[in-house]
Amino acid sequence: MTEMLKVDGITKSFGGLMAVHDLSFGIRRGETVGLIGPNGAGKTTLVNLLCGSLYADRGEIELEG
Repeated sequence: MTEMLKVDGITKSFGGLMAVHDLSFGIRRGETVGLIGPNGAGKTTLVNLLCGSLYADRGEIELEG
């Protein structure tokens, strides 16, 4: 089964603060996943990158190819 969402090596920083660094993962159609982590771990930044509210400094995000 192919991945519906594919994230490959995305990085996002704000000045000297590295919010997301070289993150890669894939989600297949029908999968249920969760996103957990402590305050300041980059969860909101990741969601904003996936939604297109922010642009990654590096890497790629693919939705259904």
